[in-house]
Amino acid sequence: MIGTLAVIIGLSTLFFTVILALAGVNLLLLPFIVVIFNIIQWLIAPYLIDAMYRVKEVKKSEDPELHGMVERLSRKSGIKTPRLMKAQIPIPNAFAYSSPIAGSRVAVTTGLLETLEPEEVEAVIGHELGHLKHRDVQVMMFVSILPAIFYFLYYYMFLSSMFRSRDGRGGNAVAALIAIGSLIAYLILTIFTLYLSRIREYYADRHSASIVEEGPRKLSEGLVKIVSSTSRIKKTRRDASSFNSFKALLISDPDRAELDSASMSRVGAHTADQKLVEEVLRKKVTGFDRVMEVFSTHPNIVKRLRALQELA
Repeated sequence: MIGTLAVIIGLSTLFFTVILALAGVNLLLLPFIVVIFNIIQWLIAPYLIDAMYRVKEVKKSEDPELHGMVERLSRKSGIKTPRLMKAQIPIPNAFAYSSPIAGSRVAVTTGLLETLEPEEVEAVIGHELGHLKHRDVQVMMFVSILPAIFYFLYYYMFLSSMFRSRDGRGGNAVAALIAIGSLIAYLILTIFTLYLSRIREYYADRHSASIVEEGPRKLSEGLVKIVSSTSRIKKTRRDASSFNSFKALLISDPDRAELDSASMSRVGAHTADQKLVEEVLRKKVTGFDRVMEVFSTHPNIVKRLRALQELA
């Protein structure tokens, strides 16, 4: 993980140094604007998430069992107990999010509580607490700034080259060259950022396995049920795509649900949980699966379950 961070930061520095050498120091203001924008977004993100996902805090009197589960696992994790939230979303999922002004929060969806058994919910919450313990929200916020800088630089220089060309002024070739270089830098850094996101998911899975009794089995069963249920819901609900705005926060990427559920196509919906996991584990990870994973925030479901089996 540290190596990936070093590559992302190193490549960013290299690309930006070359671009500044071509364009001059007048573009130095752009990174500060992007950084400030991302920091503001990070600070208010919990409130945006609550509004978009219809999230409300769960009082202890409303669900004492779920509260007790979060408190117990937080103690095992060595972190302060986050606020427990519930999102009115039919897709089974969970997410952790935080900011200095909003504090730390763990949210479960109504679909998760309806789909998973209590022991599986426990493993999912353990995963989300792992994200909070590892400060993944802060890490990914910082790393995501770097591709954003180059995207906005690309957009700015692309427009600049067009206007210079129309006005008949020189310099549009340099601006176009910077735009192309910025776009390439953005794409490369985005791939590394997605890779880092997938690594963080493995770490969170490992954390859940370490604090939940029989964690690998419970989380494996929970993940396959989340993927299977999400795939069915996305086929029947037109508004399912509206739940993907902050998909990097979720324990499972809804956009990958139909692809991942292909790994479970050979078994019925009512197959025993452990049998379903075993069938997925037998699935071969194809070259197509590996290519698709490169552009995903979450690991391939087969590889993820195999990593959990190794922990078991």
